[in-house]
Amino acid sequence: MSDPSPPSEDESPEDELGRARALLTVASDVVVLTGAGISTDSGIPDFRGPNGVWTKNPAAEKRATIEHYMGDRDVRVAAWRNRLDAQAWSAEPNRAHSALAEFERSGTLTTLITQNIDGLHHAAGSSARKVIEIHGSIREVVCMSCDYRDDMQVALDRVRRGEDDPPCPICGEILKSATISFGQSLVASDLRRAEIAANGCDLMIAIGSTLSVYPIAAVVPVAAQTGANVIIINGSQTEMDHLADVVLRGAIGEIVPALFR
Repeated sequence: MSDPSPPSEDESPEDELGRARALLTVASDVVVLTGAGISTDSGIPDFRGPNGVWTKNPAAEKRATIEHYMGDRDVRVAAWRNRLDAQAWSAEPNRAHSALAEFERSGTLTTLITQNIDGLHHAAGSSARKVIEIHGSIREVVCMSCDYRDDMQVALDRVRRGEDDPPCPICGEILKSATISFGQSLVASDLRRAEIAANGCDLMIAIGSTLSVYPIAAVVPVAAQTGANVIIINGSQTEMDHLADVVLRGAIGEIVPALFR
């Protein structure tokens, strides 16, 4: 991490943006971590912001566990109904997604870790080999007992035809979106890739995340401890602002394109 002088109280957002651009200009290995805040301009609500899904309905967060899903058929039936109308199906990448996809072409973006399950980084053109969907993807369905995996729309077509809790077509067991629920372990290989990227980067940029969900939020202090510069971009304060060389607070859909232009 660099040792910049702390911003004065009267330092303008433009000054902070300039400092962030200076760090980006000299970086040769950039890792980006994105959270739900990057997709709100695409019409997908975040979880822990002032108007977030879990903020408004804490009880729903407590029920969103793998134990509830596996043990209660009614929970699965409700989940399949919700998947039919998921906002991800109509959402389009916004300017921030597109700016990251364009920045990738510069060659210095080595890894894009996303906490989001909406698939919008892929839709914007980010390379599949550089994107780590650490919490999985709603766009795929998996069997909880065998190796079956398919496009989510295949399962949703079955729901539309009247199956309220479609079983695996191979083994007959429970199907679920290829996302990580509370109480479910992250994919070990994905987590390891993220850790390696954080250890090797010289600039970590966290965008649209409160940085409160572990273990993936730990990539920010890992990067800082190995000497990387840190930029945090979010609409509100995060738990790791004190680790950042630059904090850019405001509309992500405006800040991110301005930073990467």
